[in-house]
Amino acid sequence: MLDLKYIRENVDVVRKAIAHKREKADVDALLDLDIKRRTIIGEVESARAEQNRATLKIAEMKKAGKETTVAIADMRRLAEEIKQQDDELKVIEDQIYQLLIRIPNIPHESVPVGGEGDNVVLKTWGDPAADFQPLPHYEIAERLGIIDFARASRMSGSFFVSYRGLGARLERALINFMIELHVDKHGYTEILPPFVTKREAMFGTGQLPKLEEDMYRCEIDDLFLIPTAEVPVTNLHREEMLNGDDLPIKYTAYTPCFRREAGAYGKETRGLVRIHQFDKVEMVKFVKPENSWDELESLLQNAEDVLQALELPYRVLTLATGDLSFAAAKCYDIEVYAKGIEKWLEVSSCSNFGDFQARRANIRFRRQRGAKPEYVHTLNGSGLALPRTVIAILENYQTDEGTIKVPTVLQKYMGVDIIK
Repeated sequence: MLDLKYIRENVDVVRKAIAHKREKADVDALLDLDIKRRTIIGEVESARAEQNRATLKIAEMKKAGKETTVAIADMRRLAEEIKQQDDELKVIEDQIYQLLIRIPNIPHESVPVGGEGDNVVLKTWGDPAADFQPLPHYEIAERLGIIDFARASRMSGSFFVSYRGLGARLERALINFMIELHVDKHGYTEILPPFVTKREAMFGTGQLPKLEEDMYRCEIDDLFLIPTAEVPVTNLHREEMLNGDDLPIKYTAYTPCFRREAGAYGKETRGLVRIHQFDKVEMVKFVKPENSWDELESLLQNAEDVLQALELPYRVLTLATGDLSFAAAKCYDIEVYAKGIEKWLEVSSCSNFGDFQARRANIRFRRQRGAKPEYVHTLNGSGLALPRTVIAILENYQTDEGTIKVPTVLQKYMGVDIIK
């Protein structure tokens, strides 16, 4: 959420951000209400000062034995006027809040302007060339009996899958490998959070109110199945005042993730490309404002380290304004190459949110005892999302004999060096 004072003083910047992010927000209505709010606040303050003077005057009149009936009636009328203005102010402030929460974060100056077609390829790593044309992951997985698409669909509907045998072990191996890498090499603290969250938590990270229809909601309790570990992990420090000496705070977490927006069934979404429930390892940072852009670069490198260890070809994109999330100021996408379906597939988004999420979740810090509270900057990135990582392994490590070589770094977790 943006600071109202910032919006007031940077109207053109905010209007441009809304347009570039292709969002809809009524800045004019917000500013009009803000003027009305400040006018009423001034009137209330003047009325309260008058009320205080009247109270003193009545006290003096009583002390002098003078008649106070008229003065008391006038003061009561003034008190009623103040109450009416306070009630009006509450309505206006709620209207301001409802408009304010629909204004997106400001894209960083380094973010290219445009839509998905304007994303910039920043770098590539590895060789995506193949000696032969491997089978798509869904075909080789069914032949090897490591993923059961049909039974999962019968049980839970389209866009759900069930891993079995070495497929399930591969999923576990990836989770263990990623968590241990982020903890042991990158210095993150492992978290195992709840997989459902309150509405306030979803609001804090920016999923609500915009994306509510894409979420799985437990109506009776008004709880949401998490779409990403970003939600519960970022909200670990909701409504907290952090010690500046403890920053940066870095967490990593494995969770299942649940999203409705898998898309229509077809060639583009067959297999593991888009599913409603999937595993992901997430990285979340709470940092000082002056360090957040350097922390974004290190976050990106942490995610890249996973793919480099797995020896999977990938590329990094800087997302254009129209492809940024509502809450992000800048985002790098990492796409792994899948030889079987000959596509680049997103496996990580590494984003800096500035103080946007911290304002919504009220996460602040003090640099030292007695210092003025400041909002932290929050960042998160996938490290990595598993379905498309599995796709890349099944297609890039596939042999012409119809087997799958196990990446070297996973062999100690798998207990085998080949899936057959």
